[in-house]
Formats: sequence, C-alpha cells, structure tokens
Amino acid sequence: MSTAGKFAMGIVGLAVVGGAGWYGGRIAVQHVVHDYILENPEILPQAMEELRRREAAKALGGVRQAVETPFPGAVLGNPNGKVTLVEFSDYACGYCRQSLPDVAQLIAKNPDLRIVVRELPIISPHSPDAAKMALAAAEQGKYAQFHDAMYKAGQVDAPTIEAVAKSIGLDMDRARRIAASPTVEAELGRSMEMAQRLGFSGTPSWIAGDKLIPGAVGFDQLSDAVKAARGA
Repeated sequence: MSTAGKFAMGIVGLAVVGGAGWYGGRIAVQHVVHDYILENPEILPQAMEELRRREAAKALGGVRQAVETPFPGAVLGNPNGKVTLVEFSDYACGYCRQSLPDVAQLIAKNPDLRIVVRELPIISPHSPDAAKMALAAAEQGKYAQFHDAMYKAGQVDAPTIEAVAKSIGLDMDRARRIAASPTVEAELGRSMEMAQRLGFSGTPSWIAGDKLIPGAVGFDQLSDAVKAARGA
C-alpha cells in the first residue's frame, strides 16, 4: 500500500476509534494530519496545485464556451486548431509585448494551436481605441497583421492607432464604423466581465484547458499548459 493509502487507512482507523468520543477522535486525527504534513512536506505543493486546478475548473465551468469563442477573426495561429489557448491582452501592456516571441514560438511548434485573443483594454486611456480598431481589423480579416504591427509600434495613442490601421491596408471608413459599433462595444464588455469572473486583474492572462495563468510566464510554462490541454 502507498504512503498516501496508509495515511488514509490510519485516518479511518482513528475516526472509528474516536467513535467513543467524537471530540477526542477529532483531536487525534488533527494531530496525525499535523505530524504527517511535517514529515512529508512535499505533499503541500501537490495539494495546492490540485486546489488551483479545482478552483480553475469551477470558475471556467460556466464560461468556457464563451471565453473560447472569439470575436470573428480575432484569432492567431490555426483558426481551426484542435487545441485552444486564450490570451487576455492590452496593446499598452509591456508584458504582453514581451510575450510576443513566446506566442510566435508556440504557434511555430504547435500547428494545431488556436490562440483566441480577448481584448482587455485596462491600462491606457487609449487602450479601448486600440482594442476597437483591432476588432475592426478582425472584421476585415487582418487581425494578426494589426496585432503584430500595433505592438511593434511601441506606443498607444490616436495617431499611432490610425497609422497602424492604414499601414496594414484597412478600409478606414469601414474600420471606423465597425470600431464604433455596439457589437464591438459589447464584445469588450464581455471580455471585461469574463476576466473579472475568472479573477484576472491584469494582462497578459491565459487559459489553457483547466489552467488559469496570470502574467508573462514565458514559453516553457505556456508550452506545458498547451500540452496538458491537448492531452485532456
């Protein structure tokens, strides 16, 4: 029998013995648990990881389909990919810009990967305008081009947003109309609501399978999360 199994059997035994005195049995169990954890501290990270997994799965339970359904065209990588990574991002976020090579490497190494980008414009006063223009670019089938060019531009303000949109060949009248539409406004509201529900307070934040991952965590952690999501 494994150590965990012996521990569980010991707890059951103590509970049975404690039947004659429930309080005394409870105290005895607490002492056993206390001593076991001190003797086997390696179980704590495992327990915390399992707790995080369960909490993430619970939080995602009611919104997974919605959060993995992109605004039409707002996808990087393979739009028909079988594995989905969700990124909440803001064009004014330096950590999002820092994550661009990680995203590019993930796409290169995972041809079945679909990255759903959810615009979360929370950093700069001009972030909402950039996010709206990004979705307008998505409506014209040029989301990836705008995404990359906007981050490359290095700053978020009205002239830069306009210049980037023109540089990738958007129909500007159409783009301005879509950017100002209730549809785009509603999409940003949905992303904000989802982020709050999932406990994300900053960008970038990621979802892969049952994992909620806040921050610019680097390629290795994102790659591991994608592999886990593929195997789920």
